[in-house]
Amino acid sequence: MLKEERQQSILDLLRREGKVLASELTVRLNVSEDTIRRDLNDLADQGLIQRVHGGALLRSQTAPYSIRQEQAINAKLEIAQAALRLVRDGQVIIMDGGTTTLQVAHNLPANLHATIITNSPPIAVALAAHPYIEVIQLGGKLYKKSLVTVGVETVEALHTYRADLCMLGICSLHPEIGICIPELEEVYVKRAMIASSAEVAALAASEKLYTAAPYVVGSLKDLTHLVTERQVPDEILAPYSDLSITIIR
Repeated sequence: MLKEERQQSILDLLRREGKVLASELTVRLNVSEDTIRRDLNDLADQGLIQRVHGGALLRSQTAPYSIRQEQAINAKLEIAQAALRLVRDGQVIIMDGGTTTLQVAHNLPANLHATIITNSPPIAVALAAHPYIEVIQLGGKLYKKSLVTVGVETVEALHTYRADLCMLGICSLHPEIGICIPELEEVYVKRAMIASSAEVAALAASEKLYTAAPYVVGSLKDLTHLVTERQVPDEILAPYSDLSITIIR
C-alpha cells in the first residue's frame, strides 16, 4: 500500500471510529510501528489530525471568520434556533464569539428582556438595535482571526459577573479529551466564561464532535447542554449524554 493510500485509510478510520491507536494500525495496515509513526506525524504536520498518547484524533479544521460566516449556514441556523429554547426573560447570558453564536444573536426574540455579555464585537453590533437587551462588550485585545477579545482585561472582567447561561462557541468537542481550541489565549477566556455561569451550553455542529485541538479548555463535565443538529444519530451523541449533558437538537 502506498503512503498516500495508508494515510487516507487512517483518516477514513478516524472519521468512522473517532480515534485510532498506533498499535492497532500496525496490525490493520500490516506495516511497522515506525511507518505508522511517520504517517501520523505527516498527517499532524498537515493539520489533519491531533496526536495524542498512543494514537491520534481528528483535528477540527478552522478558517478565518469571514470564511466561516459562509460555511454550513443552514446547520448554524438550526443550532441557533434550538439554542433559543434555553433563553428566558430576565437572564444574564454570556455569549462567546463565533459564527454560530452570532446566529443566535440574530434570532433572539424581539420582545426578549435580557443582559448579554460578550467578547464578540460582531455579536455586540448585531444586538445594538435590539430594544430590550442590554449589551456589555468585554474589553481586551482583539484576536483578529476569530473577532473576539482576549487577554487579562477580558478574563478579569468576566470574574465580576454571575451569568445564568453561557453559550459557548466550539472548535472541538471530544468525549475523552474535552473542550479544545487551537489558540492558547482563548483558553483562559472560555474557562472564565464557564466559571462565571450557572449553565453552559456548547453550540457544536456535527463536524466539531469527536475532534481535538492543541489546547484544552476543560472537561465535558463543565457543560450542562450540548446543542447540535437534528440529524446527528443517537449513537454519536450517546457518549456525551452519558456524561449527564442534556442534548438539544
